[in-house]
Amino acid sequence: MAPPVRIRQSLTKERFVGYFAPLRSQTYNESTQSRGGGGVGSIRSIAWNPLGSLVATGSSDRTLRVWNPEKPNARFSTELKGHAAGIEKVAFNPVKDAELCSVSNDGVVKFWDVRTKACVNEVRDLGNAHTLAWAPDGSSLLVGNKSGGLFRISPTQSTILSSHPQPVEAYQMAFCWSGEKVFLPTREGNIRILSYPELEPIMRVNHAVKPGDSDEFMLKGHTAPCLTTELSPTGRFLATGGGDAIISLFDTQDWICQRTNTRIIGPVRSISMALTPHQDLHLHADLILGFTFDGRYVVGGCEDGPGLDVTHTETGEHVHTFKTAGPCHALAWAPTRYCLAYSDLGILRIIGLDADRK
Repeated sequence: MAPPVRIRQSLTKERFVGYFAPLRSQTYNESTQSRGGGGVGSIRSIAWNPLGSLVATGSSDRTLRVWNPEKPNARFSTELKGHAAGIEKVAFNPVKDAELCSVSNDGVVKFWDVRTKACVNEVRDLGNAHTLAWAPDGSSLLVGNKSGGLFRISPTQSTILSSHPQPVEAYQMAFCWSGEKVFLPTREGNIRILSYPELEPIMRVNHAVKPGDSDEFMLKGHTAPCLTTELSPTGRFLATGGGDAIISLFDTQDWICQRTNTRIIGPVRSISMALTPHQDLHLHADLILGFTFDGRYVVGGCEDGPGLDVTHTETGEHVHTFKTAGPCHALAWAPTRYCLAYSDLGILRIIGLDADRK
């Protein structure tokens, strides 16, 4: 296991460039390409554990690996073997530092103890699954598939707890921090707010609706399918991303979208946001949202070209660009420090570790 991580102080906008400019990213030698099974974009998902001491990567070539960020050579990592199809999403239990969940597109979810490399549980028959979200207390998860299936499962039971069919593909949902609500994106570009575990609408509109129309209150922030949601660690903002190249940030007190940012254009594959945003970013296609520990900055990557742009969330100003050799298909800020993990030409890279050693 990696040593305990020191929590870093927040950086002001003026200091951000000076902090990152001299740093170089560290390459992690997961040789999927040398096996002939990887290639550009093979990493589909990146996740840090709750302490920020481990990083997990899931790849389209079925490779699931857990890294110690301090030791980039693959011999110091842990490969977890057992998936028979490409891995779509990985996520650590939010309250257990060594419990990892992974979902593959053959409908199998596996739970791992990364200390022993053992698969401690698996749930099957979930269809062409591609997304998951842990409940904040770590006792259950929601898994979604491309056929509209939404399933509640447990890390300790091998059968599905409950099924909640949706009319269209299930996209990346998010929980509120109490675990009582789930934010569910829809193909219509709206975001539903549902109770958990019942998954019933919580809020209703306060005006009359046309006969046959639903009175369910939904967040409206996209003109194309809303693909992902993420709640800030402070609970103040909900970030949503859609196929219309927009990421919206809603204030969770009044549910008003606070700001838009149009700097990132074209199909954006990955977005990772800071903890306190008020803004929107433009993107097309699949994306990932993730907040950093202090909420000051958001980073976004476009799948059509290299580079990761960092924006200051309070002002909307562009702050910095991390240069990459190719498009970025997955990224995630560390939960305790300014440390960014991202895929570049199918290889894991992390920037920010140099500063921790100073």
